[in-house]
Amino acid sequence: MHESMSSLSAASTVGTSNPFPILELIGLRKVFGQQVVLESIDLKVRPGELVCVIGPSGSGKSTMLRCCNRLEEPSGGQVIVDGTDLMDRRTSIDRMRQKIGMVFQQFNLYPHYSALGNVALALRLVKKMSRAQAELTALDALNRVGLGERAGHYPHQLSGGQQQRVGIARAIALGPKIVLFDEPTSALDPELVGSVLEVMRKLRQIGMTMLVVTHEMAFARAVADRVVFMADGHIVEQGPPEQIFQSPIQERTRAFVEQRH
Repeated sequence: MHESMSSLSAASTVGTSNPFPILELIGLRKVFGQQVVLESIDLKVRPGELVCVIGPSGSGKSTMLRCCNRLEEPSGGQVIVDGTDLMDRRTSIDRMRQKIGMVFQQFNLYPHYSALGNVALALRLVKKMSRAQAELTALDALNRVGLGERAGHYPHQLSGGQQQRVGIARAIALGPKIVLFDEPTSALDPELVGSVLEVMRKLRQIGMTMLVVTHEMAFARAVADRVVFMADGHIVEQGPPEQIFQSPIQERTRAFVEQRH
């Protein structure tokens, strides 16, 4: 596992001093019928950053995340990934999604494929790799999340935490510019949460750019480069973890953080 992690490190940390954001949201807006779910969202995520998004249920966190790869169609604004505006009609969204890994709340694994098969499938379909090359790449990704020895196991033979780590391997195997995590531990039993968070810590250490919607306050406080607090479809406040958790500027942020202590 260490060899795989170090080889990824060399690839991932190149260009992390690049001042241009990997992801930029400008004036992002989302409306469902008469309900405004997101309004005037401006956010930048720079290379190598881990940005955690926190906030009460219904604040628009997951909707914002899904707009970043147009799984949810924005009602207005811009979504710029690696310099390309996803809202431009000339943009190939399928091609751009190869640059945007996604880890869901539910694991979304194919039950009739092994862990290796689940990770290799996208490589064959999206990257058009041969079966042999896809399986080599998939095994490397599974090694990175500590599951190389379980490559032949099927989802029903894996714990929830292991299944989610397969989901992370599937996302990183494609070599994305950024990985989006939508509450990746919310479906897990409490004792399984730690193994998933540990993988995310290691990905941060090797320079993977990540935008994480989470309710794990201790994780956000310990690992995030920046924390974004959302409420009622707006970004209320953002800053380093010390600011958000110890001396927030906005009263709404302070009240939320105090509830979670």
